[in-house]
Amino acid sequence: MRVAIVTESFLPLVNGVTVSVQRLSEQLQHRGHQVLVVAPEGGVTSWAGAEVVGVPAAPVPGYSGHRFPFPWPWLTGTLRAFRPDLIHLASPAVLGAQGAVAAGRLGVPCIAVYQTDLAAYAALYRAPGASRAVWRWLRWIHTQAGATLAPSRQAVAELQARGVPRVSLWRRGVDLERFAPRHRDQTLRAGLAGDDGRLLVGYVGRLAVEKQVHLLAGLAADPRFRVVVVGEGPVRGDLQRRLPGAHFLGLQGGERLASIVASLDVFVHTGPHETFCQAAQEALASGVPVVAPAAGGLLDLVDDGANGLLYPAGSGADLTDAVRRLADDPGTLAVMARNARASVLGRSWEAVTDQYLVTAHGLLARGAVNRTAA
Repeated sequence: MRVAIVTESFLPLVNGVTVSVQRLSEQLQHRGHQVLVVAPEGGVTSWAGAEVVGVPAAPVPGYSGHRFPFPWPWLTGTLRAFRPDLIHLASPAVLGAQGAVAAGRLGVPCIAVYQTDLAAYAALYRAPGASRAVWRWLRWIHTQAGATLAPSRQAVAELQARGVPRVSLWRRGVDLERFAPRHRDQTLRAGLAGDDGRLLVGYVGRLAVEKQVHLLAGLAADPRFRVVVVGEGPVRGDLQRRLPGAHFLGLQGGERLASIVASLDVFVHTGPHETFCQAAQEALASGVPVVAPAAGGLLDLVDDGANGLLYPAGSGADLTDAVRRLADDPGTLAVMARNARASVLGRSWEAVTDQYLVTAHGLLARGAVNRTAA
């Protein structure tokens, strides 16, 4: 099978969309399929054997590393030359809309993967009315696809309520070799937490308004904890002022990131707009309990009281209280750490790709092509 992946995000920017495209591309090629990636230009021309075609893009003002793709008139011709059997739209918005049109013109089935709550971000950064406009746009894109895959039950329900047809659940995979308890590094942990028994509490993700990382202020002010923040974004300077004493480690990846995550005592997440939250899943795979808002995709990852704790979204006081409860009960914290990895053992990228291929082969067998966008 020849699969063309049209994505709104790719290297050198690392986020949930990029990681999903990387892993899916790798897994498809391991199985003998051919892959082409079309992505915003970032200087990357290949990935794991797949050609990467860069599309002109402009930096997003005030958001270092993010590039917004321009409409690209050569997309249909590029896809025609590749002769895809299937077109995969990763978090479609601009390029994804063009990819949907190209799929209809070429008579090729396409799968759209919903990953980013663009409507919520539009409301945060612009105006409430922008959210409705974004949903109209997303509904149109996803209606062109033979199938829409969403990463959590909440995301599935939201899409269905918004009138998107043919939606099914497709959770994200996790690298169970890279993210594992054995990567816990006591020397690294001591360097971050000190040797006075403080709990090491960490956040991994973008440092942006919608992530609400400022909710960690209560933990950063508590002498029983040392807070670690991994990531970059436009509000880093403000967060460093609001979280004095916290370690800001910047962007991390590879073995270094795996060691940092495995060396935490508790992983905390603050953003309420996650369609999934890959960073939380990686923490669970590392044997680290997760404290997260009771919202979005995190409801599918955190089993409250078993592998972590949920708190009311937006409440810094409840977040702080949840971590304090774990600090006061080392026995429960140890049980949650053991449960954490077990809760994601069935979510390897191999298993997730097997599920994806069932959907893909079903579309091909039915010849499910939507020509309304042609």
